[in-house]
Amino acid sequence: MAAKPLRMSEIDPRKIPVIIGVGQVNDRPEDPLEGHTPVDLMAEALRRADADAGGGMLQDCDWLAVVRQIAFPEQAEANQLLEAALGIAPRTSQTSPSANGNTPTRLLSDAANAIGSGAATICAVVGAEALRTAGARKAQRQIADTASSQAGNPSSVPRKYDPLRDAAHRIKTGFAPSYGLVAPTDVYPLFENALRAKLGQSLDESQAESGLIWSLMSKVAAGNENAWLRSPLEAAEIIEPSPRNRPVAFPYTKFQVANAAVNQGAGFIVTSLAEARKRGVPEDRLVHVGYGAAAAEAYDVLVRERYDASPSMIASIEGAMEANGIGVEDLDHVELYSCFPCIPKMARRIVGWPADRPASLVGGLTFGGGPVGNYMSHAIAQATEALRGTGDKALLFGNGGAYATHNHTIMLSGRPTGAIFPHDYSRQAEADEMRGEIPDIDEQYSGPATVETYTVFFERDGSPRSGVIVARTPAGTRTLSYVPGDDSKAIAFLTDGTAQPVGSHGVIVRKPDGLGHWQRAS
Repeated sequence: MAAKPLRMSEIDPRKIPVIIGVGQVNDRPEDPLEGHTPVDLMAEALRRADADAGGGMLQDCDWLAVVRQIAFPEQAEANQLLEAALGIAPRTSQTSPSANGNTPTRLLSDAANAIGSGAATICAVVGAEALRTAGARKAQRQIADTASSQAGNPSSVPRKYDPLRDAAHRIKTGFAPSYGLVAPTDVYPLFENALRAKLGQSLDESQAESGLIWSLMSKVAAGNENAWLRSPLEAAEIIEPSPRNRPVAFPYTKFQVANAAVNQGAGFIVTSLAEARKRGVPEDRLVHVGYGAAAAEAYDVLVRERYDASPSMIASIEGAMEANGIGVEDLDHVELYSCFPCIPKMARRIVGWPADRPASLVGGLTFGGGPVGNYMSHAIAQATEALRGTGDKALLFGNGGAYATHNHTIMLSGRPTGAIFPHDYSRQAEADEMRGEIPDIDEQYSGPATVETYTVFFERDGSPRSGVIVARTPAGTRTLSYVPGDDSKAIAFLTDGTAQPVGSHGVIVRKPDGLGHWQRAS
C-alpha cells in the first residue's frame, strides 16, 4: 500500500535524503587512444558534482558507491582507486558486484536508506565507462598482433572490436549460445517480437512505435549538452536499414540499440536536508528522493515464464508508483530505460506514458550514450537539473542484468515527498506471485513445435547470418531451433512482415551439426 505522506514538520530533517550535486563528463578526443580511464572519468564527475553542490562536500563524504565498469579490467575495484584519486576516506565504500543498468537507481535508494538510518551523512554515487578508448586499444593490439604473426597477408584484417560480445563469449557456453544467443543484442529482439504478437501489432505498426520513441529521444539528446550523439533523427532514419544504419538482429537496426562505445562518467551527491541547510545549499537546489522499488527475473533467459511481459518490471514500476502515491497524471518527466525499444515499450504501458511524449531526459542509450551500467546516473543528474526549483516529479526506471533481468524504479521530486527512510524497496514477493509456471527446457527435442518468439542475426554487410526460434513442444517444454542464413524462404517468413511468425507451426529436425533445425509445417 502507498505510504501516507507526512507533513515536513513530522519528519526529522536529518533523515530526509536530498540530492545536492550532480556531475557529468563526456570524453571524446579526436584520437580515442588518448581518452581517459574510467576512474579518471569518475573522479572528474564527482569533482563536478561537488562544485555543483557548492564545494567542500567530497572531503567529508562518508559513504561511497561505485557502479562497476567493464572497459578496464585492471580497475575492477574502482572505489579504492577513486578514493586515492580524490583523497577521501569514506567509512563505507563499495563497487557494485556487476555492471547492471538498474545499479544507479538502486544505489540511490541505498544512499537514501543510509541517510535515513543515520549510517551516513554525505553519500556519493558515481560510475563511468571508457569503452571507446578500450576498443581503440584493443584494435591497436589486434593490428599489431596480425602484422607480427601474418606479415604480408593483406586478408588478415582483425574484426571490429565489440567489448560486450567479447565478454559474453568468454563467459557463456552451452545451449543458448550454441544457437547464437550470446550478447544482449541477440536476446532483446526475442522480447520485441513476442511483445509485437501480444499487442496484435503488424510489423509496420510496431516499428513505427519504436521509431517514434527513438526519434523523440534523439531530439532530447540534441538539446542535451551532456549527450553523446546530438543529431536529431526522424523515425524513418531509425527503423529503416541504410549504409549507416545496418540491421543488427531483427527487427533492430544500429540506431535502435544501445551505443556502448562511449567515454562517459556521471555521479551525484546525496545528504540529509538538515546537512544541506547547515552547509548553506539553497532550497531551490535540492531534489528530494522518493521511494524506490526493485524486483528481478531469473538470469537465464530460457527459464522465463514468457517474453511478452516481465512480472519484475511490473512489480518495480507499479511498486514505486504505489509507494509514492502517484499516478501518471502526477509525473512531469520519466526516464524509461532504453537499451532496446522493447523495454520502454513495455514500461510505458505499465506507467501509462504515451508514446508521443519523450521517455527520456538524457536522450536514451543510443543517443545520450550507453555507458553499460551507469546510464541511469546520467538520468539522475538530468532529472535533478530539471526538477530544481520546481514542484515537478520524475519517475526513473532502470533495467539491467544483460537480459532484462533486474529492475529498480525510483521517484524524484522538486518538493518534499513525505517519504520515510530507511525503506525496504524489495518487491520481489509481488513479482514472484505474478509469475506463472516456468516451462522445462528440452535441449535435444525433435518433432513438431510452435514458435514462441524468434530473431534473425545479420552480418555487418546486412546479409542474414542465421536465425533462432524459441519454440514450444506439444508437451509444453521449451526448446531452440536454428534457421540457416541461406534458407531464404524461412528468413523471409520471419522478417518480411507479411505474416505473424509467433504462433506458427513447424518441425525441428536434428542435424549432424548437433543443432535442431527449423522446417516450416507444410
